Amino acid sequence: MVSKLLVAAATALLSSRFTLAQTYSSCNPLYTTGCPANTALGKSIDIDFTQGEVGSFTSSGAVTYGSNGASFTVSKSGDAPTLSSIFYIMFGKVQITMKAAPGAGIVSTLVLQSDDLDEIDMEWLGADDTEVQTNYFGKGEVTTYNRGAFDPAANNQGEFITYTIEWTAEQLVWSVGSTVVRVLTPATADSNQYPQTPMQIKFGAWSGGDSSNAAGTISWARGPTDYSNGPFTMVVQSIAVTDYSTGTQYKYGDESGNWTSIESVGGSVNGNVPGSASVIQTAGAAAATSGSPSIPAGINNGNSATRTGYPWVAGTQTVSQVTWSTAAGIPSGWEISSEGKIVPTSTGYTPYSSADLSPSSSSLPSGAGLETITGWDSRGFATTQTVVAGYGTAQKSYDDQGFLITSSDAVPTTGADAGAVSTTAAGAIGGKGRSTNAAAAEWMARPTLLGALAAAVGGLLI
Repeated sequence: MVSKLLVAAATALLSSRFTLAQTYSSCNPLYTTGCPANTALGKSIDIDFTQGEVGSFTSSGAVTYGSNGASFTVSKSGDAPTLSSIFYIMFGKVQITMKAAPGAGIVSTLVLQSDDLDEIDMEWLGADDTEVQTNYFGKGEVTTYNRGAFDPAANNQGEFITYTIEWTAEQLVWSVGSTVVRVLTPATADSNQYPQTPMQIKFGAWSGGDSSNAAGTISWARGPTDYSNGPFTMVVQSIAVTDYSTGTQYKYGDESGNWTSIESVGGSVNGNVPGSASVIQTAGAAAATSGSPSIPAGINNGNSATRTGYPWVAGTQTVSQVTWSTAAGIPSGWEISSEGKIVPTSTGYTPYSSADLSPSSSSLPSGAGLETITGWDSRGFATTQTVVAGYGTAQKSYDDQGFLITSSDAVPTTGADAGAVSTTAAGAIGGKGRSTNAAAAEWMARPTLLGALAAAVGGLLI
């Protein structure tokens, strides 16, 4: 019971952490030295959400999975289902294949965002299935909203379309299908506004037309939202991400927010840029099919502003520092596979949960003792377990989600003891049809503290 309570408490804490991380961060590298390093992707991944969830993206709100992919449904006020990467990229390419959510006031969103508030956006308004809004921000500067453009994206609610953001030090390119719709360069961006620091990836749906939002926000989202016409669902079939840098972590070398100050641990910035990458000779925003996005009401004209809505709606309160989210990162001993799943590394700690560590079939060598090993459970929490000696180095297999397959576990055996332990689940120590020693040995084979107690009892009965 105690262990269940601890797991429940830890799960609640983890969930609240990611929920809060949608809006707040404790460290902005522009104003604070010694901020935590960003976990680097450092490779390419291609995630097929029709196969279910993956560990490289964490959810906030109710994200569901089915044959069409990941669904982000807004059915009532306050719904804002989101997936957020646990990694960052330092320049790179993001390709998302999706259907935008319909409905007046409903907004489907793809955001690349850094700890110092550089930002690259694509947004689809549910009131118009012919356009996508592209936008960017630098260093949290939200005193003006004149950088957006509406670009063609026909039938974006009725069919799956692949949208691409390719981001380098030289240019930022937005594409719809195979068509480039907008290009931005450092020269054409507003002063000091070109995004150039490690980015986390987020996507989901929310209600800009909710009655709790400012009038300007509701107008921008073409609301108000009428929830009786819902639910409203955004569907993401897949996302492919390539980090154009390598390494395990990205660090801010100073408080400039310039990409040349970013340090890569164990790799190099721009160490994975494709050789075929070339600059597209197109400046500025593409021709918009409608007017530029209107500036939401409530914008403060001072030097700073805070974002009060999801994900970046401006408010009237001014602050000296604006902060945003920091990804949780990858636990030691785990890595991201090419499919975006979190899997054990070949040299890391043994991953396990208290339930997974119970072998379904095993044999115990004569005189085997117990040992304490350290590992990580399926949620990435550090744990310790008392197990049969040698269990930590025994051969194991893992499923495609990175979890231990207990039927393939093998506790070291000796020929003399092979088959000596019953695999019957029923019965207790000294149970019917089994010797006391054999029953005790079976309990000892369970790598838990209960097994240690059983071992002690068995020793007394020998």
